[in-house]
Amino acid sequence: MLLERDDSLRALAEQAARAARGNGGTVLLAGEAGIGKTTLLRAFAAQQVAPCRMFWGCCEPLSTARPLGPLQDMAALLDDELAALLDAGAPPPRIFARVLDSLQHASAPSVLIFEDVHWADATTLDLIRYLGRRLPALSTLLILSLRSDEVAPDHPLARLPGDLPAAALSHIKLAPLSAAAVAMLAQRVGRDGDALYRVTAGNPFFVTEVLAESGVTGADLPVTVRDAVWARLARLDDSECALLELLSVIPGWAEAGLWRALDPAEIDALERCLARGILQRGADDAIAYRHEMARLAVLERLGSVRQQVLHARIVTLLESRVGGDVPLARLVHHAAAAGDIARVLHLAPRAATEAARLGAHQQAAQQLELALRYVRQASAEQAAQLYQDWAIETAFALGVDDEVLQAHRHAITIFRRIGRMDAVSTNLQRLARVHWYRGEADEARRCADAAIEAVADPSEDPIKAMALAVRAQLHLLQEEFAEAMTLAECALACAPRDDALTARVHALITLDTAALQSGCNAPAACTQLEQTLQLALRHDLHEHAVRAYGNLAEHALATRQLERAGRILQAALGYGRRIEAGTWMHYQTGLLAQVRAAQGRHGEAQLLARGVLHQSVPGLAAALPAHLAMARVASRTNPVEAIADLSRLLARLDQVYSPPRLQALLHLVLLEAAWLNGDRDLARQQAERLQSAKTLFFNPWNQGEIAAWCRRLEISAQVGDVDMLPEPWAMELRGDGVAAADAWLELGMPAEAALALLQVRGSGSAEALRRAVQIADSIDAAAIGRRGRALAHELGVAGTLPRSRRGHYGVARSHPLGLTARELQVLRLLAEGHGSAAISRHLSRSPRTIEHHIASVYAKLGLSNRIDLLLKLRDEPWLLQSEQAAGSFAPSRLRA
Repeated sequence: MLLERDDSLRALAEQAARAARGNGGTVLLAGEAGIGKTTLLRAFAAQQVAPCRMFWGCCEPLSTARPLGPLQDMAALLDDELAALLDAGAPPPRIFARVLDSLQHASAPSVLIFEDVHWADATTLDLIRYLGRRLPALSTLLILSLRSDEVAPDHPLARLPGDLPAAALSHIKLAPLSAAAVAMLAQRVGRDGDALYRVTAGNPFFVTEVLAESGVTGADLPVTVRDAVWARLARLDDSECALLELLSVIPGWAEAGLWRALDPAEIDALERCLARGILQRGADDAIAYRHEMARLAVLERLGSVRQQVLHARIVTLLESRVGGDVPLARLVHHAAAAGDIARVLHLAPRAATEAARLGAHQQAAQQLELALRYVRQASAEQAAQLYQDWAIETAFALGVDDEVLQAHRHAITIFRRIGRMDAVSTNLQRLARVHWYRGEADEARRCADAAIEAVADPSEDPIKAMALAVRAQLHLLQEEFAEAMTLAECALACAPRDDALTARVHALITLDTAALQSGCNAPAACTQLEQTLQLALRHDLHEHAVRAYGNLAEHALATRQLERAGRILQAALGYGRRIEAGTWMHYQTGLLAQVRAAQGRHGEAQLLARGVLHQSVPGLAAALPAHLAMARVASRTNPVEAIADLSRLLARLDQVYSPPRLQALLHLVLLEAAWLNGDRDLARQQAERLQSAKTLFFNPWNQGEIAAWCRRLEISAQVGDVDMLPEPWAMELRGDGVAAADAWLELGMPAEAALALLQVRGSGSAEALRRAVQIADSIDAAAIGRRGRALAHELGVAGTLPRSRRGHYGVARSHPLGLTARELQVLRLLAEGHGSAAISRHLSRSPRTIEHHIASVYAKLGLSNRIDLLLKLRDEPWLLQSEQAAGSFAPSRLRA
């Protein structure tokens, strides 16, 4: 019997009716564990009278999540071709497209139920986003059940609502039963309702389990559900208890192929447990505990040896009766729990390969880490391969710490001992890249050279091709463009065959990027790099795709194509999230922070950069773009602090390797900060140093910036042909700061426009300074505004300037976007899909006040409506994380 769920049932029925009319959507059904989500869904399914297809799938708390678990549960019923694609390990885009096609051409409306999505893997969440954005045009309802008490603010599900269209998204939050409802249930069996409510707090599962134990009354009520479950089990016969113990070691559902392989006596016991309501029957005749808490309570009673025996039996049943239909992650989970080392060593690498192919690189690393626990029992070649593969997956998804280095070194030692020089070369190549990420250039070069020497010298060899490609990449990173292009061509000559595609793509990215950065026919090189990116995406070469994305974005940023850079980086970060490219995402997030800083969106730049720097940064190289963004913002807001932090950071970088271009750009920011702070000596020192830093002169934008600063500081500089420089710099160097400012504004770079206006002298200086201060105030570039006012006083035109703005108050002063505490609350509620009326009730404020707050939020974010807001939060979820003042960047956060 369902109590106090009529409104929720009605809401589900209304959503199903809308979907049947061709206006589908998504329902988020949330509540704490035991609140009755599954019971509600079964009642909803039972009351559907219209012809409709109902599909069920669930996520499970496996040690490593099943990729696309819910879809795998329902695939055979949904579409035979879809099931074949899943079995073949097809890439997610093909699978997603097939799901959509099946739903579009279905003969009847469809309801897809994904249970327990708080345990979903990243690919399942991407499928939800993919379908959710297309459901409004389909006759399909997608219902997602989740435990709200397991979704913390940093859980991937916390961002999901912002990724789905608000108009097609509904929230159903199940509340505990009221004291009155609990009292009514207790009264039927002669129990103390008040005591029952105190013990259970209205959780339906707690209530049901306590009431099911008839020997407990009044003051003797158990204080935990565990005790209630154990007491109930004591009334079962031995065969029922044994059956429940066996099923307790299975997280989630036991498929029909498994339980039907049980002995007849066990199946009889299973039927009795179903009749008692301890177990439930699901889609495809799968069996599970009616509630996860009951399973855990049974499992807790078992000793470790007994659990091992039961896990071993599950492995035997899965392999002998279900065969290849069982996900490898499931087999590995039970084999590891059974202590079956041989099976773990055999299956975990295969499960890791399957996960990596689907873009679940963190799961791949976890599978390999599980196998490494038993590396002493592995053969020499097996152990070396485990060390190598774990290091590769971990470096890609999680970071490049000392353990990654050590794992590659172990692999090299073993492979060298057994004569596998091809594998020795592969690990040396990886070591070279890891050392570069960590800022260890000499070690990187040594490993790359050793990788080339380790392989024989045939004319065509994929291993040698990749070794040459890695060495070419190191030349590129040190801006030795000619050497990079030469070695990349050599790598391509060694890799003509299909089995060398990875090496070809790696070499092509280096070749295209070297041509792009050195100015050798940049438009053609950019087109070629875009084509290489598409090649990497088509063949699921994840690491190479994110590298190509980053190189394209860096070139767009370096040539001040800010909108293009932002679009590329948004696509790159979305792709990186899907394939769990954690290490690369640090670098690309830093690049996006630089884009936002250049656009004058200083609050967003600080949020992005701080998100990188406050984490355990996976290597020096990955952190530098974020440091550069924070330095640029600090220069224009607090130059005194910027100078101190930059000086410490540059001193630190002098002791390790860092990309010469990025280090030179930090000196450029230090120059700007010194000038804004009135320290001409430090500014001149930086300008003179930069004139000898040839690394920046491959880019005419950097040439123009250095030449402009030399002019501003009255330092003689050999500029060459001014007409060859980009327009804004050329205009300023010709003495037309106003035209330069207009050109900067056209490019979307307001701070540069204000700096150009500060250089205007003569009859137009008063108006130029007024505009400069006005622009600086509009982007909260306080240092530029102060310098403009100081110059106006020197020139005697201070009276023409706008009045100094009154600073924000309270929390707004510490908030990078200038939002007040109340506005931040409103923003979060808007992101969760609440309307203004609901927000008014939630915050106990009048509707007019809430509308005022909403308008203020839109204005501060530069938006005009809710759809734009949700799209922005989908692409930039960090905007909801902005509670603390944007801090300075601290060199102590660097890891060598």
